Amino acid sequence: MSSENLIPPVWVHTYGTPSGQGVIRTLPEDFIVEETLAFEPSGSGEHIFLQIQKTGENTEYVARQLARFAGVRQRDIGFAGMKDRHAITTQWFSVWLPKGDEPQWQDFAAEGFKILSVTRHARKLKRGALASNRFELTVRQWRGDKAKTIEQLTQIKNGGVANYYGTQRFGHGGQNVQKALAMFQGAKVGREQRSLYLSATRSFLFNHILATRIEQNCWHQGLAGDVFMIDGSHSCFSCEAIDDDICNRLTQNALHPTGALYGKGEPRVKAEALALEQNVIEKYAELASGLIAFGLEIDRRALRVMPADLTWEFGADDTLRLQFSLPAGSYATAVLREIISD
Repeated sequence: MSSENLIPPVWVHTYGTPSGQGVIRTLPEDFIVEETLAFEPSGSGEHIFLQIQKTGENTEYVARQLARFAGVRQRDIGFAGMKDRHAITTQWFSVWLPKGDEPQWQDFAAEGFKILSVTRHARKLKRGALASNRFELTVRQWRGDKAKTIEQLTQIKNGGVANYYGTQRFGHGGQNVQKALAMFQGAKVGREQRSLYLSATRSFLFNHILATRIEQNCWHQGLAGDVFMIDGSHSCFSCEAIDDDICNRLTQNALHPTGALYGKGEPRVKAEALALEQNVIEKYAELASGLIAFGLEIDRRALRVMPADLTWEFGADDTLRLQFSLPAGSYATAVLREIISD
């Protein structure tokens, strides 16, 4: 398999060519993210829950500083998701402190981060324990077709957007997927890198499946044998034939078709949907075999995501400001890429 085939392409867009250009992340405040937990901390228990706002720092760096400050092991720190460094992000961390004196958390402050609130909970904060992320984005030096941009944003608001994995998932030039292939061929890598490369590979195959369905205009419509995900949940069900009820629920954005997060196990899809996915997988058979060899279990991901409470405003200073929420695991760049060209 050629390494050139593993470089992520410009995935096909859902609403035509992006209608504008601009610059993002000029300043940290141009990319503001606030995460919402999938549960409410109980207020008691062995784990300290800290809501921290950070600027210009990555999640793992703050976690290391927390461990050092609290005098605990790195594995005693929990967080629900990785957050961008070049941004202002508000996220939760947990620290396992079952007994002894609690640190003076007001002293845990440095340039780049600060604690907003402190509470307790019975369990460690696990990866993925998020309901959603709220974004406030500023595009500077915006220029383009304003009417077309508004039309595309309206389409996104009403009909959702392709639930692509962001390019950051794949590393510079797609190197994470290329390193995954080398790993499948016998190269030795550390545990953390292994997880990164496996995730990138599954994301790469999923994006290809999604792009194929967009090209065939069925990313938001049902195919015979599809597996659908209920909006606002991870609950899925199989459907051999597409009837009026399924069509209506898809139109109302209550259901979303899904694509494979490849691995071992039954694919669940059948008929047309299975044939489409198999055609993509066969093109990258060595990657697919590697995922199975490393024991990943097959899963499903919605092909479409609905940005909640999407609003936009064009400023007199050539800016475009966007606000919206996405469920955990979806990328703000999936929205941006539809209206802003690289």
